[in-house]
Amino acid sequence: MKKLALTIGVLALPLVSFAQGLGQLNSLVDDVGNIVDKIIPIVFALAVLGFFYGLVKYIFGAEQDKDAAKKTMIWGVVALFVMASVWGLVNFIGDNVGIQNDTAPDVGNLIPDITP
Repeated sequence: MKKLALTIGVLALPLVSFAQGLGQLNSLVDDVGNIVDKIIPIVFALAVLGFFYGLVKYIFGAEQDKDAAKKTMIWGVVALFVMASVWGLVNFIGDNVGIQNDTAPDVGNLIPDITP
């Protein structure tokens, strides 16, 4: 754990030492936030896929594989519950503190213009 913290500190040192104000720090925090916003749906999808993988193993698997499949399904549901709970708690605290949540996806650029 100490080696990981030391490595992160050494890699982050140029960012901190050459910083010219809070503008770059704010952009760094925004960049990290954007990365996390893109990772969260992927993690949710992996939890759902894990649940369905356990379900398929349970339905089509042999009798000795059913216990492992049950554990996989249970851990998939637990992961979904924990992630949804944390997400809801963060949104609840953010609403009460006054943080604006404007992370709705912009789908306007994804739909092609087909007008003649």
